Amino acid sequence: QVQLVETGGGVVQAGDSLTLSCVASRHTFSSYVMCWVRQAPGDAREFVAAIRRSGGGTYYADSVKGRFTISKDNAKNSVYLQMNALRPEDTAVYYCAANPTYTITKYPANYPHWGQGTQVTVSS
Repeated sequence: QVQLVETGGGVVQAGDSLTLSCVASRHTFSSYVMCWVRQAPGDAREFVAAIRRSGGGTYYADSVKGRFTISKDNAKNSVYLQMNALRPEDTAVYYCAANPTYTITKYPANYPHWGQGTQVTVSS
């Protein structure tokens, strides 16, 4: 069982930038495909971005493409989400999730391990 802890959320204004971090407990972190998923109040969880085990390939939701960047540092057991040009509609709880597989996927249900989430609030 891998434990995930997200940090970096906060309250920012539209147009600002924010970087989220997620640290994993397992030394086998390099075996996990990682993703970021967000959930706004009253909404279903929404896929944001995913990254391959090696960190060499990424996949983004259309709503964040060109503004958000996911990265992975296997030496630090960490995955990051750099968020630029934030909008009020980006307001949500952001979760990182892990999947011990080779295949990158945009479906949150395919990720069995989740962190507790970090709140991001973007004011207009």
